[in-house]
Amino acid sequence: MENLISLVNKLQRACTALGDHGEESALPTLWDSLPAIAVVGGQSSGKSSVLESIVGKDFLPRGAGIVTRRPLVLQLHRIDEGKEYGEFMHLPRKKFTDFAALRKEISDETDRETGRSKQISSVPIHLSIYSPNEGQSDSIVQDIENMVRSFIEKPNCIILAISPANQDLATSDAIKISREVDPKGERTFGVLTKIDLMDQGTNAVDILEGRAYKLQFPWIGVVNRSQADINKSVDMIAARRREREYFATSPEYQHMASRMGSEHLGKMLSKHLETVIKSRIPGLQALINKTIAELEAELSRLGKPIATDTGGKLYMIMEICRTFDQIFKEHLDGVRPGGDKIYSVFDNQFPASLKRLHFDKHLSMDNVRKIITEADGYQPHLIAPEQGYRRLVESSLVTIRGPAEAAVDAVFSLLKELVQKSISETMELKQYPTLRAEVLKAAVDSLERMKEESKRATLQLVDMECGYLTVEFFRKLPQDVEKGGNPTHSIFDRYNDSYLRRVGSTVLSYVNMVCATLRNSIPKSIVYCQVREAKRSLLDHFFAELGTKEAKQLGKLLDEDPAIMQRRTSIAKRLELYRSAQTEIDAVAWAK
Repeated sequence: MENLISLVNKLQRACTALGDHGEESALPTLWDSLPAIAVVGGQSSGKSSVLESIVGKDFLPRGAGIVTRRPLVLQLHRIDEGKEYGEFMHLPRKKFTDFAALRKEISDETDRETGRSKQISSVPIHLSIYSPNEGQSDSIVQDIENMVRSFIEKPNCIILAISPANQDLATSDAIKISREVDPKGERTFGVLTKIDLMDQGTNAVDILEGRAYKLQFPWIGVVNRSQADINKSVDMIAARRREREYFATSPEYQHMASRMGSEHLGKMLSKHLETVIKSRIPGLQALINKTIAELEAELSRLGKPIATDTGGKLYMIMEICRTFDQIFKEHLDGVRPGGDKIYSVFDNQFPASLKRLHFDKHLSMDNVRKIITEADGYQPHLIAPEQGYRRLVESSLVTIRGPAEAAVDAVFSLLKELVQKSISETMELKQYPTLRAEVLKAAVDSLERMKEESKRATLQLVDMECGYLTVEFFRKLPQDVEKGGNPTHSIFDRYNDSYLRRVGSTVLSYVNMVCATLRNSIPKSIVYCQVREAKRSLLDHFFAELGTKEAKQLGKLLDEDPAIMQRRTSIAKRLELYRSAQTEIDAVAWAK
């Protein structure tokens, strides 16, 4: 039984300690699935006294009017040895060994939530007891009823309906509200208080024996301490002894003394609670397993906690950067989308831009005549206009620099886009805005350097074609002239339209041949200088700089949002509680 109660307490702490209960959260709460006992009754019906009798300690506020103005979620823990103490959920590391101080803290915490105007609140006070021993508003009545209902309507809530014996049960608030939420009485225990205060000549035998106001579970009568006893600081041990003596010696009740009193009430509640817990174990197991899976998923999404030492921080940063770098490579290699756009530059954009150069217009008859004439200078060429050919070829090929530079820039833009995409897909970088910005800057700076090197190498290819013509191509020209023309024409006939068209056609053929070569070599240069280099050394400069940074500088890179840090700690703590509860509930399930 103690294992079962410990299990429920552990699960309740898991639900409440970190804000799951009453918190807006995507995670499902186990709170409503856990068995609990709610003590309900009219004002001054003896609710606090019954609770103290079960616990065996004075810890609840006393006074006139409505004193207990917030729900008290009480958890009892058995310890093997040591001094008894209480601990509040809102003061997790403060132990109250003085139960008078504990009682005062309940009053103070109530006032902190409700103020001193005697308002009520449905926000519960969570209290754990550890022991080795077994001016109000007009809506106050409705507010109290709504608060009570919010607890006892839950199907796993055991209702302890407190009714004073010296009042008519027909008007009992506890019985009335209990029957409304639990019409079959499957989870209601009736407790009759103030039996010793009934008018002389009257008794509660008919009620206790179930002849009047019968409940599914037998009524249990208790005799609590009087206010005079409390004022005299009569302890609970003495009060329980006097209660046993009262029932054992009273002629009306001595035949039922064995099933009367707060000790019997505690045993009955424990037995019923054990039955309820066992019936809920399969459902609790499923909920716990589901919650653990969701907590683990969220913890994974939140990422690892920040290391404290310099080496740990450096390692953590480099691991995050390597994760980003791997994602970037996967985009280039086709594992993730995006790398195919680079090929599109080489297969579509670059060839299309070469076609738009319109070399035929540049090599029009008028332009050919003009360039050849200028190249001849004061003395016309004798056989073939070599200088004219060179100028025509160079002036045509130099225009390829534009498409070549555009291809370099286009690949740079695509690589930059993939860097940004990879950063957004690196979950770990979302934790650290400063590191995210630094990695982005370092990667883009590297791409800029690679772009400049690629542009230099690519333009060199164009310049090399301009600077040295393929001789073999032009050596064929005299033979072609002999085959197709009359070499006896005068020098001045060389400037006629037919001749100029032939020169233009020859140059165009050569330029097209060079274009075909560059169409293949320029993409190779770009891939080598930009794509391949980005895969190989995108963050090399950044890694080199990291090695020179001190712990404080590394810490600034890992500037995680405090809310995320707090959330991770909370999730980890709650996960630990749930895992512990999972182990315990599995052990209980096997032991059934």
